[in-house]
Amino acid sequence: MSEFSHVFALCAYKESPYLEECILSLKGQTTEANILIATSTPNAYLKDMAEKFDIPLYVSGRESGIGRDWNFALSCAQADFVTIAHQDDVYLPEYLEKLAAYNNRAKNPILFFTDYGELRGNKTVYENQLLYVKRRINAFLKPRAFWGSRFMRNRTLSVGSAICCPSVCINKKAFPDFRFSETMSCDLDWDAWSRLAKKKGSFVYLPEPLMLHRIHEGSETTNQLEGGKRFAEDYEMFRRYWPSPIAKMLMRRYVKGAQSNEIEK
Repeated sequence: MSEFSHVFALCAYKESPYLEECILSLKGQTTEANILIATSTPNAYLKDMAEKFDIPLYVSGRESGIGRDWNFALSCAQADFVTIAHQDDVYLPEYLEKLAAYNNRAKNPILFFTDYGELRGNKTVYENQLLYVKRRINAFLKPRAFWGSRFMRNRTLSVGSAICCPSVCINKKAFPDFRFSETMSCDLDWDAWSRLAKKKGSFVYLPEPLMLHRIHEGSETTNQLEGGKRFAEDYEMFRRYWPSPIAKMLMRRYVKGAQSNEIEK
């Protein structure tokens, strides 16, 4: 097995009560993980966490913003492959080991992404309407023969963003100039995969849940849904692939699917 040069670039914002659980999941990988913490909101809590777990802490000099923060985290990672870990999420023990195994099977990987479950309060959820639909979409990228198909991955992206952003590992060595949008507030991941989907290489799907995405009232996903910011960007993304009437029809279905992210009151 060839060496798999990888870094978890953990994006930390303010004082998340879930940060330590995320760090422990990275430290608990079945193969030794390289980890860094990147933040645009330095504070004593993050400093203490970095010292407690002996993790380097990088502080951005720029104003906070999702795209800016992700780009800063990406720039701090000195490795061929980078996973931008989200502070509220949990990575299952075999995440890194499985990435390395799939890397040995992939030809010119652009990115890897995995199936995932959700954390809702004290419950781990692997089955709901949204997860079911995303798995149906991503199933088209499951066969190894389709990893390198630009047609197939663009078709999957044309019906929604089924790729779980915190599960994604980007080939930074192959795309050193890659950057997330700093003008979008929600669909910057979908936009990024849409742009990378045009490149020559492989989108590699690992069809087993290897991380858990937390859904809670303070999460950015929930805030965007409640604030209504998401749907304007969703429509913009659909229009990249479809004429306006079809884009509007897809939007209506997408709104229903997004309700799975709402928090029960």
